[in-house]
Amino acid sequence: MSTRLIFPRKSLASCVRAYIERSTVETPLAARADRYNHYPATPHCSITFYIEGEAEVVEPADAPQDRIRVVFCGPQNRPITTYNPGPVRMLMVMFYPQVLHALSGIDLSSWVNRWAPVEQALGPEWEALSAAVLATPERALQLVEEFLEPRWQAARPGGAGATAGDWVRHLAAQAANTALGRGVRNIERRIKTSAGQPMRKLLRLQRAELSFFSARDEYLAGRAVWSDIAARGGYADQAHFCREAREITGHSPLELARKLDSGDESYWIYRVWT
Repeated sequence: MSTRLIFPRKSLASCVRAYIERSTVETPLAARADRYNHYPATPHCSITFYIEGEAEVVEPADAPQDRIRVVFCGPQNRPITTYNPGPVRMLMVMFYPQVLHALSGIDLSSWVNRWAPVEQALGPEWEALSAAVLATPERALQLVEEFLEPRWQAARPGGAGATAGDWVRHLAAQAANTALGRGVRNIERRIKTSAGQPMRKLLRLQRAELSFFSARDEYLAGRAVWSDIAARGGYADQAHFCREAREITGHSPLELARKLDSGDESYWIYRVWT
């Protein structure tokens, strides 16, 4: 199988968090267990193009079971598990959530823990992009970036763009720096509309991500001291870190580290992302 994390061109760095390409077409996964995909909760939105194959949602169990070729996924505050019945080739575009609000005007608070065909969520222009990507997959990244660049340059707020490390605080500053109501409730309402979730939730998700990034080498080397990692991440204690890790990934930090160390293919997203 082939999995790649790709960063966007400079002009789209404040728009696209990253692209993920994955294919199991050339080397199909024989074991059923390997064809599951475990995704953590995330504040980001995504559009996934299933160029070949398909995915079924396994968890949460009450999720819609429609098989969608190009799916828009809003922010998720719980982990998701999907299953590929056969080989799959996909391109996932991960956006900062406020970007989708700026580009399309949709209220992200209505898309938390939801997904739908891209045309249903974002409209006919995005449907046309999807048709072009599926028709000429060898140009998929080029088509996506050519579509996004002029739209993002026209829609982006003024000032410096967000980056992976500071985008949540950048969002808060933008929400506060407006001629509209500047009271706490008004700012929080604008944040939820543009990013889907309240500031405290966004900060928790970002803190967890950064904690896993900073500890990557330690837990892959089997020498992680979870109390030290918790302290560096600003958690009250190790138990606090473990509770939040379980909420986001479905596992304690130790359980997740063991999954990664075992080579469990269904946790590929954690390996490529960290």
